[in-house]
Amino acid sequence: MSTQAVRAEPVSVRAELVEALLLHHQIDQLNASYAAALDERRFDDWPLFFLPEGRYTLRARENHDRGLPLALMDLESQGMMKDRVYGITQTIYHGPYYTRHVLSPVQVLAREEGRIRTQTHYAVFRTKPGDASEVYNVGRYIDDIVRTADGLKFASRLCVYDSEMVLNSLIYPI
Repeated sequence: MSTQAVRAEPVSVRAELVEALLLHHQIDQLNASYAAALDERRFDDWPLFFLPEGRYTLRARENHDRGLPLALMDLESQGMMKDRVYGITQTIYHGPYYTRHVLSPVQVLAREEGRIRTQTHYAVFRTKPGDASEVYNVGRYIDDIVRTADGLKFASRLCVYDSEMVLNSLIYPI
C-alpha cells in the first residue's frame, strides 16, 4: 500500500472556500425560510424577505426565453406584496389548498456591486383538503440578493415557471 503526501491548500484558498460554503448555506437558509413561510401560510411574513423596493415577478419560461416582459404577476415593492397578501387573506375567495415547496441547493451565478445573483430550482405541490397532492408549479428562481443589517434580502425574485399552463388560478406566491 503506497502513501501519498497530502498537499495542504494555502490558507487563502481555504478561507475562500469556507466563505463560499457559508454564503451558499446562508442563501439556502433564506430559501428554506421563504418556502416555510409560504407552506405554513404565514403570508404576512412573505414581503419581509424582500427589500422595501424589492420586486417579485412570475413569468412563463417561454416569455423569459424570448426576452418578453409579459408576466403573470409583477409586484414592484413590498407595498404591492402587502396588497397581494391582503387580497389572499381578506378578499379573494377560492377553494382552500396547501402548498409544499421542494428546492434544489442554490447555484451562485455572480457576485457584483454588493449583489449576489443566484438560481434555485423549485417544485411546488398543491394539496386540496380530501384530495391527492399534485404538481402545481415547477421552475426556477433567479434572484438578486443583498446583505442588509437584517440579513440577506431579495432585491428581486424572478420565478420562471416551466409549464405554459397554470393549474386553476394562481393565488399564493410561488
